[in-house]
Amino acid sequence: MKKPLSLYFVRHGQTYLNKYEKMQGWADSPLTPEGTEIVKASGRGLADTEFVAAYSSDLHRTIATAELILKENKHGFGLKLEPRSEFRETFFGSFEGDASAMTWDLVAKKMGFASKAELYAKANVRETMNGTKVADPTHDAEDFMTFWHRVEQGFLHVVNAHRETGGNVLIVAHGNTIRNIVHELEPSVKADFILDNASVTVLTYENGLFKIERLNDTSHFIG
Repeated sequence: MKKPLSLYFVRHGQTYLNKYEKMQGWADSPLTPEGTEIVKASGRGLADTEFVAAYSSDLHRTIATAELILKENKHGFGLKLEPRSEFRETFFGSFEGDASAMTWDLVAKKMGFASKAELYAKANVRETMNGTKVADPTHDAEDFMTFWHRVEQGFLHVVNAHRETGGNVLIVAHGNTIRNIVHELEPSVKADFILDNASVTVLTYENGLFKIERLNDTSHFIG
């Protein structure tokens, strides 16, 4: 009997730009020592999970995270990681590297909200991404459809490559990328939650249907 396809999405570990609360989309920075340790803890919790394939975005923070997880895995030796640009985080245009609080206040005001708190409370992810593009002085920031078209191509590539054989597939990506995939497949799960660093979200695919098995799970971490 064919195994179901289980997609193990892992958010990357904490980076220095995360620590300093800077905008980090396509901008990249190394994992902090704390970020490295939490990824190892997640990897140890997944050590017995046998992966048939491993993917990540092509940014350093996800590649480093994926390599650490595979190093902790009992079945990871010889498994080749495939980085793909489709799984990158949202591109924030000229806001990349700016202070997050300042940026979201600016975006909020451009969208007609009094503060970022009101923005977070009243605007959905699509509206916020579209508003960020408008607020970006260069208008280089990705709007939702540009972002989703890119991510969807990577997601479909993985599903099409493995749905016939099934098994566990590791995909190390980014918070906005993972939560939007989950939301598009299961709209009842809102896309405005925050994923923890190195957390695991599992989607299973069987008989043409997706099911969420784990969401933002850190209970498996082993110190």
